Amino acid sequence: MAAAAPQPTTDALLEQFRPVLAQIAAGAEQREAERVLPFEPVARLNELRFGALLLPVEAGGRGASWAQLTRLLIELAAADSNVAHVYRSHFGFVASIDREPAQQALWYPRVAAGEIVGNAATERGRAVVGTAETTLVPRPDGSWSLTGEKFYSTGSIFADWIQVTAQVPGEDRRSHAFVRAGAPGVELRDDWDGFGQRLTGTGTSVFTDVVVPADHVRFRDGSATQETAVFQLVLLAVQAGIALAAVERTGELVAARTRGFSTGSGVLFREDPLILQLVGQLSAKAFAARATVLEAARELDAALGPVGRAAPDEDAVAVTDRCELAVQQAQVVVPPLVEAVTGGMFDVLGASAVSRSRLLDRYWRNARTVATHNPTVFKARIVGDHRVNGTPMAGLTAIGEIAAAGA
Repeated sequence: MAAAAPQPTTDALLEQFRPVLAQIAAGAEQREAERVLPFEPVARLNELRFGALLLPVEAGGRGASWAQLTRLLIELAAADSNVAHVYRSHFGFVASIDREPAQQALWYPRVAAGEIVGNAATERGRAVVGTAETTLVPRPDGSWSLTGEKFYSTGSIFADWIQVTAQVPGEDRRSHAFVRAGAPGVELRDDWDGFGQRLTGTGTSVFTDVVVPADHVRFRDGSATQETAVFQLVLLAVQAGIALAAVERTGELVAARTRGFSTGSGVLFREDPLILQLVGQLSAKAFAARATVLEAARELDAALGPVGRAAPDEDAVAVTDRCELAVQQAQVVVPPLVEAVTGGMFDVLGASAVSRSRLLDRYWRNARTVATHNPTVFKARIVGDHRVNGTPMAGLTAIGEIAAAGA
């Protein structure tokens, strides 16, 4: 077997992407103010094959580690948290096929060419947790027909492909249909009305008798998998990037401020020891959030190894436990740190900072929105149960109606 190509250095990856990250950052505030979806920034990243970073070099990727990808995601989120969030489902999908050679043969060439995969899993109907009202029905020619409606379809409006969770009538298997975003019968709506992450395309996806080729349907047994940990890791990276951006902006505004309070220290803010202490505390919290997220990513590297090289006989449950423990512990501590940074910046900047025209609230709004994806109270309980009772970590998660007792 040929030796694996050498892993790229983090500095080399940063050198490649920092120019486009700077361009993305330069337009972020205007996009937020005018509610312009970031199609152009996503297209630039796809031209550089950002979505192929994890793929092995011989498969057309860069062979990046999870820690290297996370470092880039944090910087991307600092430039524009909406754009970083777009790639959550894509990298989760790449992780999910790590032990499936047939899926790799189908999807690696597409990902290597710059195509990305979006998500359509969650429904707002009456489906019970772990099931779906969206249906996947066999057709006489061996293909399938997909019909249903999804919400929280983050990133799909920017994607080339959409992974759709569906139910085959009469079966309990988890089914995933992969459809072209522009296929007949696919409708993507920009109707996300959240107060944060407003530019992620987290809206409705409608599928009406969409024809799905047989090889674009994937059945899964619900066993342990690392993709949920990857979904969480990307969100953690987004939060860490938001905190860094908030601290950077706070420092700029403090340095430029000439107004002060009669109750203050009588010096410019940039010379006031109390203000400097507050900024230092915000910076330390952002640093701690970033360090925690990067450590979680290193745990994924240790557990999973390079993408595309997973051992088929490894203990999937043990691997999932290690990945989930890392990211769920990080989820317990990172959101409070980031919320303290994005809220605390207003203690430093004063009343003028709340002007809507300055858009400084976007840091808190975006961080708060991302943090709500995975409530920390449940993550803390799962970690505690694992530590005390040895209960395996949850490898697959879902949301839906809770079945009544005895039903």
